[in-house]
Amino acid sequence: MFLGELKEPVTRLKGAGPATAAKLARLGISTVDTLLRHYPRDWEDWSRTVPLKDWSRGRVCTEVKVLAHDWFGAARMRTLKIYVEDETARACLVCFNRPFMERQLPVGTRCRLYGHFYYKYGDIQSTAFEIEPSGSGGLAGGGSAGLSGRGFGPIRPVYPLTAGLSQNILRDLVRHALAQFGPSLEDELPESVICRDGLLRKPEAMRAIHFPASQEDIEQAKKTLMYEELFYLEVMIGKRAMQRKSASSGPRSAASGSLLQRRLLDRLPFSLTPGQQEAIAEINGDMDGPFPMARLLQGDVGSGKTLVSFLAALKAVEAGGQAALMAPTELLARQHAETAARLLEPLGVRMAFLTGNLKISGRAQLLKALVAGEIDIVAGTHALFSRDVEYRNLRLAIIDEQHRFGVVQRQAIMAKGSTPGLLMMSATPIPRSLALTVFGDLDVSVIRDMPPGRKPVRTHLAKASNENAVYEFVRRGLDAGHQAYFVYPLIEGGDESDLKDAVSAARRLAEEVFPSFPLALLHSKVDEEEKRRTMDAFRRGEIKILAATSVVEVGVDVPNATCMVVEHAERFGLSALHQLRGRVGRGDAQSYCFLVYADSLTEDGKTRLKVMLENSDGFVIAEEDLKLRGPGQIAGVEQSGYFKLGLADPVRDMRELARARDDAFAMLEADPGLELPENRRVAEVLELAPPFPPAAHEPNIPAKSSGKGGYTF
Repeated sequence: MFLGELKEPVTRLKGAGPATAAKLARLGISTVDTLLRHYPRDWEDWSRTVPLKDWSRGRVCTEVKVLAHDWFGAARMRTLKIYVEDETARACLVCFNRPFMERQLPVGTRCRLYGHFYYKYGDIQSTAFEIEPSGSGGLAGGGSAGLSGRGFGPIRPVYPLTAGLSQNILRDLVRHALAQFGPSLEDELPESVICRDGLLRKPEAMRAIHFPASQEDIEQAKKTLMYEELFYLEVMIGKRAMQRKSASSGPRSAASGSLLQRRLLDRLPFSLTPGQQEAIAEINGDMDGPFPMARLLQGDVGSGKTLVSFLAALKAVEAGGQAALMAPTELLARQHAETAARLLEPLGVRMAFLTGNLKISGRAQLLKALVAGEIDIVAGTHALFSRDVEYRNLRLAIIDEQHRFGVVQRQAIMAKGSTPGLLMMSATPIPRSLALTVFGDLDVSVIRDMPPGRKPVRTHLAKASNENAVYEFVRRGLDAGHQAYFVYPLIEGGDESDLKDAVSAARRLAEEVFPSFPLALLHSKVDEEEKRRTMDAFRRGEIKILAATSVVEVGVDVPNATCMVVEHAERFGLSALHQLRGRVGRGDAQSYCFLVYADSLTEDGKTRLKVMLENSDGFVIAEEDLKLRGPGQIAGVEQSGYFKLGLADPVRDMRELARARDDAFAMLEADPGLELPENRRVAEVLELAPPFPPAAHEPNIPAKSSGKGGYTF
């Protein structure tokens, strides 16, 4: 039997009654397989003695004698203290909510004690301890249960818990599960891989990870189970790629040439960079090929990805289809729509812009035109895959800032067409290790060069106490006719009173620091129509200073803005800082980015910010950010929610991930119909979508006819 097939409810196990089952459910444990996959977060080694006098080493494991009982507090707050000693020192066990320990540990009792201690009120103390009778070989739950004779061996698992569950309860349940189902578990890795790498058989691996006999047991079990997770991850990615390639029944009809692309390129006042040329050649090859395109287009801030996506959309239109360009915010979607209308409508392309809550009449007219094929390219937010939105022939789905969308949302837009091509774009460069994990079924294009003539942004680090010097520098830029951004980590002040917030800082900038320069405030709570008016005024130069939160991280292109000031820069991820820095340096003038950090910032924090000082390559910065923050946040979701497999870490275990990929793809090539048991947690990793505001919360933006059969704003 495979572990994934153990669907028996956990209530089949001794000790898992309804009350316990309800608590287990809070940990995501409902079946035997989810219980056995609830791996320990640590292990306690009771085999090595650490006396009380060495409590500062992090743990104590020693033989003690109970000396006395004492109580403090009154009524319901009355708490037991048990004094113990070994041959080296005395200590106090503080038994919150455990008065029964007085009976179970009478004076004179000799016990084995394990716990973490601290020094307080003149005593060595512990509130987190476990204790068992000497020589019993069994564990006493001094942390939450009473003394018992349950034996778990010298090395004991420590599990993630929830309220009402103790280590003892989980240990007992896992032990019962292993005894009842462990012997029938079958290997889930290929025999050749097990023999080649000297891995454990599945029953032995599960026993060793939960109840190891030695540290070597733990390491061998980890090696086996981690590789299994990575192998299954790559098998599922490989299958997803195979399914995509089998989605088309035959060759896709190529467009007769690329006339629209050539016409657009002829109208541009500049030439494509080599990176852009290579990317569009790869995209054209995909779109003329036998399978639906699935490509990730990566490029640094300002590298020209959007223009490449417009060229891809033109190829789809020329082939008789439609293209949808989806962006995570209305600000970015509107900017794409405006730029596309300016560049593409003169070519006869019919454009539209769709957001969440158009007025009923305007929305009905737009949707009617879309399904009739009277719109060639539509730009918008996640409203593009709303239930009532239909396309006549969606041939290409373009997703900008792809890390802001989840797999489910990507699938929703793809479902609007008959196997349309997919082009995902990211200005947050994704390191190879992460791309192998999340986007291993995609082809990848990378634009590494930048348009000629752009000057690198000069970056400076500044202490908060030196902010006046930063203000003076910005003032000189404003006097020269340029514009500036000031970015803050909070909208308004909250519990963290030491942080500057955008609302109060904007007031101070306008009234005290830069009273002679027009200033506006922008953050996520600002009404969408006001956001649009503010950004239009900023682009026209009517507003000289924009005080904002990270809402300006994407979708803001103002060539005249030459100064970016990020306050409390230590509160932002490196990739976010790089995105913010990319808002300036988009024109001919020299631009500057000031990262202002707290005076009390640690040396480690300063070292982290120096990555920004020393690097302008987004790929280098992304690698550093990946090491510092983990893969989940770079992918646009919290690490704990997205990349938590069981034991494996795709970044830490990158080398093993690459080997697992080779093994998995080799097996699939040899046997495309290969059926393997389900690994539920890996499936969740690949299918989980990050939280995103629903379309119903988007603003009410009316549409009007553009005069060319499409709709604009």
